[in-house]
Amino acid sequence: MTILDKVKEPADLQKLNRTELTELAEDVRRAVLNKVSQIGGHTGPNLGVVELTIALHKVFQSPVDKFVWDVSHQTYPHKILTGRKKGFEDGHFHDITGYTSQEESEHDFFTVGHTSTSVANAMGLAKARDLTDKKGNIIAVLGDGSLSGGLALEAISNAGAYDKNFILILNDNQMSIAENHGGIYKGLAELRETKGQSTNNMFKAFGLDYKYVADGNNLDTLIALFEEVKDIDHPIVLHINTEKGHGYQPAIDMKEAFHWRSPFNLSDGSLKNTNSAKNYTRIILDYMEEKVAEGMPLVAVNGGIPMINNLKEFAEKHPENYVDAGIAEQYVTTFGGAVAAGGARAMIFHNSTFMQRAYDQFLHDLAINKEPAVVIVKSASISGSDKTHQGSFAIGMLSNIPDLVYLAPTSEEEVISMLDWALTQKENPVILQIPEHGVESHPSSLKDFSKAQYEVVQKGSEVAILALGGLFSHGQKIVTALEKVDIKATLVNPLFVAELDKESLNKLTENHKVFVTLEDGILDGGFGQKVASYLGKFGVKTLNYGADKEFNDSVAVEELYDRYHLTPELMIADILEALK
Repeated sequence: MTILDKVKEPADLQKLNRTELTELAEDVRRAVLNKVSQIGGHTGPNLGVVELTIALHKVFQSPVDKFVWDVSHQTYPHKILTGRKKGFEDGHFHDITGYTSQEESEHDFFTVGHTSTSVANAMGLAKARDLTDKKGNIIAVLGDGSLSGGLALEAISNAGAYDKNFILILNDNQMSIAENHGGIYKGLAELRETKGQSTNNMFKAFGLDYKYVADGNNLDTLIALFEEVKDIDHPIVLHINTEKGHGYQPAIDMKEAFHWRSPFNLSDGSLKNTNSAKNYTRIILDYMEEKVAEGMPLVAVNGGIPMINNLKEFAEKHPENYVDAGIAEQYVTTFGGAVAAGGARAMIFHNSTFMQRAYDQFLHDLAINKEPAVVIVKSASISGSDKTHQGSFAIGMLSNIPDLVYLAPTSEEEVISMLDWALTQKENPVILQIPEHGVESHPSSLKDFSKAQYEVVQKGSEVAILALGGLFSHGQKIVTALEKVDIKATLVNPLFVAELDKESLNKLTENHKVFVTLEDGILDGGFGQKVASYLGKFGVKTLNYGADKEFNDSVAVEELYDRYHLTPELMIADILEALK
């Protein structure tokens, strides 16, 4: 029996001595590695907080004392110690999510997968505690680059004006997803170098008490620190220096690669599977290389996820043409827009789920000012991700903002044509929603995207399939399936997400009874509803296919396609019924 076998709930840690707690840390690490090595997951962040998590649960009494994690991808050890260790055993890996979840445990107070929220959430819990005369410590655990987000700084500023119990733990592993960027982290480095003694202390400047710990992977040190500050009567920052990947050498040596790692071999950390297939990111990077070589004043702007966007190589070759602002989506968007407004060319890289945080910057800064930046949006699709990382909201969110040109390429050639146009025009911000379903190749006839123009790929009658962006290849499958029931449908590549090609739609109504739209996102406020609204006056039937307005939590894409009637079989049945 291992020490971990004795731990069913946090209270069981009170029965363990220091030697057993040290053994428990190794058991927890083995459990984390067992899971992530087989199905992938956040590896380095979790290995680095094992001792910190054990010490927290040893000293404090969750859930009376409340822990708020940021980013909550570093909560695997917390989950193991709070009754969910079975989720780290073979055959049960998908029983739990990779983030904190109120639905899973009373020890999780928020469902959170994005950064910089912990201090605001924890301050809210502290205020509620005070108003309801409850007891308990409120503890925010903030790390992995979350400090660079504006929300975290807003909340820390407010915490400085608070006068009751509040503990902010800064898990400083010197990393975000990748390397940290920004002046804040220079200040943290100075604090580390001086063992917390530097007068350049932003936390004290905000009015907060402060303590520094040099070895954040030492259980004795952490337990002593937490016992010292337990039930403190004012806000305090505990600046704890930890090692990302602690206890597993490959994760220490390759910190960025092991932030989130696909399945890997435990012996050396090498990936079990590698994918050398052509991808749109590589195509875009090669394009940028060419433009920089030609002398274009181009800058690639990234918000703390260079590996996801494959930008590291470009950054190393062209440091003057690359800006990583850290996890700061609002800044990235406004900054990139201003670069374009200033006469240079900007390509802003966003992951769809994180892009949500910059909605006002798209509307107020890019669109109102008509700043001709180019925004590359990735992972905007119906996916099997957890509910905090859904990519299906992009179209509904951005396609209703005026003066944004929102394009949905379906092939390599279209990506290049759109970039050629977007980087030379100076009238509007341009969004390219990159497909998630592999690289397609077919000619691009359109070179000017200033006005919506649909491309009729195959002419037919009765049924018109308008398959947008990433679902264009799915539309091709539907057309092929319809041929088997003696229906030759028209296949349309819309290319434009937000603006309708009314001239093409008018013409199609002359010999089509049923219009079918497909989009890789939620239907509400999306492409299909715009088409249906316009076609309503023509007396034709419109079938819209996409995602429902809902949060899905790690539901298989196949199940979602069945739920949304996106499978060929269900779509054909719907179309045949509509033709009656």
